[in-house]
Amino acid sequence: MATSSTNAFNLDVDQVIEEAFERCGLNSRSGYDLKSARRSLNIMLAEWANRGINLWTVELRTKTLTASTSSYTLDSDLIDILEAVLYTTSNTTTDVEVDRISRAEYLNISKKSSEGTPVQYFLQRGASTPTLYLYPTPDGAHTLKYWGLTKIQDAGNYENELEVPTRFLPCLTSGLAYYTSVKKAPERTPLLKQLYEEEWQRASEEDRPRSSFFATPERGVI
Repeated sequence: MATSSTNAFNLDVDQVIEEAFERCGLNSRSGYDLKSARRSLNIMLAEWANRGINLWTVELRTKTLTASTSSYTLDSDLIDILEAVLYTTSNTTTDVEVDRISRAEYLNISKKSSEGTPVQYFLQRGASTPTLYLYPTPDGAHTLKYWGLTKIQDAGNYENELEVPTRFLPCLTSGLAYYTSVKKAPERTPLLKQLYEEEWQRASEEDRPRSSFFATPERGVI
């Protein structure tokens, strides 16, 4: 028996909404139904950021630092910084780790204006744009490289495909079906919520780093 020889299956926003409505035993009959479902879809995608690190939203970014400037406004789509290094090219190219500190630790630094090579940073996660604070204040032109956790792109037009890996499509459609049922088919909400959580669990367990982790006890410590 012949196979398709393709593996490009995906769903656009309109098809995700249609699938979600069918799981609720409904048909999307009006323009308002579509508008309401797309709004729920965007709310759900925002909620996914609260469930942990979605690996496909992690991007390597850079920020050019300026001498005597200790704070920097970062991109509005940035949620958090996972790791950061200072990229230097004096003699040889090196990446030097920059440690993250808490708000209290940064506040307690007595002389924040001291200049040197930054070794610590504090990230203030604002309502719209995050602000990065460095210590010491850069004494020259440096480049900060960091792995940034970014927002998932909005649904946009109904013909768009979503910025979600295909392995998350079962979770995506189950989630929108659950969100839709809350408004239109409450009798199905418990079942659809259970299916959504099961799909999320499977997808999130698959979407994880594959590197090995080894814990070595410090010598002399029991």
